[in-house]
Amino acid sequence: MIIRRYETKDLAQILLLFHDTVHNINKADYDEEQLYAWADGRPDPDRWDRSFYEHYSIIAEENGRIIGFGDIDHKGFIDRLFVHMDHQRKGVASAICEELEKNVISDKITVQASVTARPFFEKRGYKVLKQIKAVRKGIALTAFIMEK
Repeated sequence: MIIRRYETKDLAQILLLFHDTVHNINKADYDEEQLYAWADGRPDPDRWDRSFYEHYSIIAEENGRIIGFGDIDHKGFIDRLFVHMDHQRKGVASAICEELEKNVISDKITVQASVTARPFFEKRGYKVLKQIKAVRKGIALTAFIMEK
């Protein structure tokens, strides 16, 4: 596995990975309506590409295939961290998170973690500041503001 900086050519694979991960991994913690609100299969590619370039954005790649990605903004907020459904629990998320954490200027790192991701971040030393209802397309999803 190699970790490298995001490039626009990665976007199509990332968008598919995001959709598939939400609908296959997060379905244990969210219902169909919530999953569709979160990842409806019609993302705005220009908005995603722009935000990846505004943040420190990396991908994990294996044999030319993207198996995970993540990004963090200049204030230390982890915006996205997703791993392909076939590569869960293999150290991919940890490798991505480690790289994001060491490349942040801020002394605090925050994340809005899903119910599914909360245990991962807790194992990395993040503490829950509060539980929230994140609203996507008018649908509430339980999430946690966490900090390290």
